[in-house]
Amino acid sequence: MNSLKTRIVWSYLLLIVLVVCVLGGLFLTLIWNYYYGSAQSSVKQRAIYALTQHSRSLASLKVHDQADYMLQYMAEGDVRLQLLDNNGRVAIDSDGFAEQVQYTTPDVKTAMDGYNGTWQGEDPYYGERVTSVTIPIYNDTRVVSLLRYSASVELIDDMVTRLTQMTAIVGAGVVLLFLGLSLWMTQRIVRPIQELTRAARYMADGDWTRRAVKRNNDEIGQLAETFNVMVVELNKREKLKNDFISSISHELRTPLTSIKGWSETLKGSESAVDEETSLGLNIISRETDRLTGLVEDLLDFSKLAAGNIELQPEVLDLNSPVREMVHQLGVREEQTGVKLIATFGKNPIFVYGDANRLKQVIINLIDNAFKFTPSGGSVRIATTTFTDKDNEKKAYAQLTVADTGSGISEEDLPHVTEKFYKANTGHGGSGLGLAICKEIAELHGGALLIDSERGAGTIVTVKLPIVKED
Repeated sequence: MNSLKTRIVWSYLLLIVLVVCVLGGLFLTLIWNYYYGSAQSSVKQRAIYALTQHSRSLASLKVHDQADYMLQYMAEGDVRLQLLDNNGRVAIDSDGFAEQVQYTTPDVKTAMDGYNGTWQGEDPYYGERVTSVTIPIYNDTRVVSLLRYSASVELIDDMVTRLTQMTAIVGAGVVLLFLGLSLWMTQRIVRPIQELTRAARYMADGDWTRRAVKRNNDEIGQLAETFNVMVVELNKREKLKNDFISSISHELRTPLTSIKGWSETLKGSESAVDEETSLGLNIISRETDRLTGLVEDLLDFSKLAAGNIELQPEVLDLNSPVREMVHQLGVREEQTGVKLIATFGKNPIFVYGDANRLKQVIINLIDNAFKFTPSGGSVRIATTTFTDKDNEKKAYAQLTVADTGSGISEEDLPHVTEKFYKANTGHGGSGLGLAICKEIAELHGGALLIDSERGAGTIVTVKLPIVKED
């Protein structure tokens, strides 16, 4: 019931069902009144006419004589005629029988009170549905007997039943017809909206080449045209942003390289004996390294956003780049007071990947672990293999970087791999490191997973498909 299509169809369906029910009810009411009203009116006219013709003759006779008179002068036609005494007991009917039955139907009771009575229902003696009219016969001011005219309505019941069934069938057909029409009309309305939604979803996933199809010149068509104009403008802005990032990154790299080179040269020269000068050069070198890392992150982000990053894959042992980076970054143990522990599988773990890009991921993860782990803590790196539980034919290599640092809060954890997202940790950075690592892992057909708890440390896992080496 939450989709627009479902709501429109239900609205049309309820409206049509309501209209069909109202019109069908009015039609059946007219049919009912016509057939049953005509039958009752015919019987009533017959009774009034008989009363007009024979009331004076009947009024002067006793009930026994009235019965003879009725059989002789009044018993004719297809309407059953019964003579009742003033208590409702049958004295005789038009067939010449005097049944031992007493009527208590509403028409008889009304006639006992001196008025013409009408009724429709099942006759208590004959067991068939009838419409009846009972009129009183007076002797002066006293009711001495009753004349009851009745006619069977079973044929009318059959006719009304058939008409009711036909009305129900026609009503159901009309409802189904309009249901089909409403589905067709709704599909025409909803389809362009679905296409717009699909195009917007592709855009949200980074595919800026999608365009909405303008099918008509109505409001939805204008919306599709506006959407396409918006996509063009966003494409221009995205290209401008990426060009700016790429350009400014290259412009920053050249002076940073010069600053880094000269600071290292001055630190190693004999003239740099002054303690304050040496401290300043160390700060310049360290901050240059940090700015260089930011520039490299921006360059990688620009390539990833534009889809221009290229891998140079080869079959390699995952242990090799991990071992190399652990050896390279092991010097940070003395600087940070954090112990770096590495565990490697006994056998080679072959993956199909770009060694330099994998080293970039390993450096980023180990650097983050050192950055957020206080002195006295530890960082553990391990490489293992595992098999997919759902598909035992799929095997994966697994790189795990676990630290005993400050961890990530529950509200920040789902967003740390988003571009430019920075948790409130008090540490600097571009907010691109984990996003780039995640993109590189996915480009290799793998995934990057993070499990963390505030104050209990963080575990980052990189999964890569294993290739079988002959």
